[in-house]
Amino acid sequence: MATLDDVRRIAGGLPGSEERATTGGAAWFVRNKLYAWECHPWPSIPEDVRAIVARELVVAVRIADKVDALALREMQPDVFLPATTAWSEPKVAFRMAGVDADHLAELVTEAWRTQAPQYLRREFDAAGEVTA
Repeated sequence: MATLDDVRRIAGGLPGSEERATTGGAAWFVRNKLYAWECHPWPSIPEDVRAIVARELVVAVRIADKVDALALREMQPDVFLPATTAWSEPKVAFRMAGVDADHLAELVTEAWRTQAPQYLRREFDAAGEVTA
């Protein structure tokens, strides 16, 4: 099962990424732009989703567009939760217990890409070419 330490490890390898403690839990930013966060059972979340968030670890990430979120939700409805709130859209929330390590890395990295400035994305891509 994936943990917040796995998210920390992935995010820690992304240029300009920083973790901050928020009232809802851990959150990751790049150049002050939120890209991943631990979900908290806020009253504004629909009751059915809030019940899931209250009993298990759920993380949300920014994504490129709403179509991507819909596709993830339709492909794995047992892992990717229905829309929670309009805040920080487009995003997708998922049960950490249902995500494998590779998919978690892809979700966090792609979320970072949606928020990172171009120069940081180039830096990350160039570093990947060297180590590949």
